[in-house]
Amino acid sequence: MDEISKLGFLAAEILLSNTVEQIVNADVGIVFSNSQSTLVTDKTFQESISDRENFFPSPSVFVYTLPNIMIGEISIRNKFMGENAFFIFERFNAEYLCNHINLLNSAGKLTHCLGGWVDQSAEDYEAFLYFTSPGEKENLLPGHSAEEVRKLYELI
Repeated sequence: MDEISKLGFLAAEILLSNTVEQIVNADVGIVFSNSQSTLVTDKTFQESISDRENFFPSPSVFVYTLPNIMIGEISIRNKFMGENAFFIFERFNAEYLCNHINLLNSAGKLTHCLGGWVDQSAEDYEAFLYFTSPGEKENLLPGHSAEEVRKLYELI
């Protein structure tokens, strides 16, 4: 796994450690975003194919040059089968994230959702994830608002 996938995977493990076991036959969605896509991994892959004398493209690096692979790793581990999406923004965009998750919920495409921001650059990394479920009063999807998510994000 590349570094950003590990970051997202571990953040999901920590967040969901006491939650996922309670979800049975649920369409759990994942909606993530970041500012760099998989740029760090892309550069590593580019380095592996740039040197004509030492040309060795690595499939194990290439596979992680898409940000949705992180979502796939989390989905496989937790048996999530709901809708998913990965968006690229300059900075965390709570409005877009919440609108997309609420739209998926209102369309009946998911029953629970893991949302958040998993970002990595050459110098830094950041992970902010939250889990929302219509069965929990404090996390109602229909009341799932950008303002509340932004407040949570500002705590990190």
